Amino acid sequence: MVRLFSFFLILFLLLNNNLKAEENFMILKLKNGDVKIELFPDVAPKHVERIKKLADEGQYDNVVFHRVIDGFMAQTGDVKFGNSSSKDFNLSMAGTGGSSMPDLKAEFSDLPHERGTLSMARAQDPDSANSQFFICFKAANFLDRQYTVFGKVIEGMEFVDQIKKGDSNQNGSVENPDKIVSFKSL
Repeated sequence: MVRLFSFFLILFLLLNNNLKAEENFMILKLKNGDVKIELFPDVAPKHVERIKKLADEGQYDNVVFHRVIDGFMAQTGDVKFGNSSSKDFNLSMAGTGGSSMPDLKAEFSDLPHERGTLSMARAQDPDSANSQFFICFKAANFLDRQYTVFGKVIEGMEFVDQIKKGDSNQNGSVENPDKIVSFKSL
């Protein structure tokens, strides 16, 4: 009886640990393919919670990549003005909006901004991150400890590389931008 109990206890712990691990992964569906993202809840718990909530509510679906600078990053996540299927969509305002939730306090860490890093966009106030985020095309160590890193691309970076680039003379503004098809937890 003790062996049977021990077996089920170990099985439960293994399955429970696997479920918790799955909670820390998301799929960002782009027009050219799926991008698997690992989240860092131990590093940026409030930011991960926010991203997961907005994603699982479908708020990131059809949101454009409004600012994309070749060799630097692709920015998206303006759920207010950047959702191409919303009545509030306004490409010239994309990048100035956020969600209806309050801004988040910074959760800066020592994690570097390297190729594939997901980090929260914000205004000059370090505590102004809300829904917008960016994905680094390559290392950007000048951002380290100034922006909240909350995840990393672990598969499909080649699809991120294919996101339509913006005009370098217009701070990366993109005409007819690519968009997020969907963004969901596993």
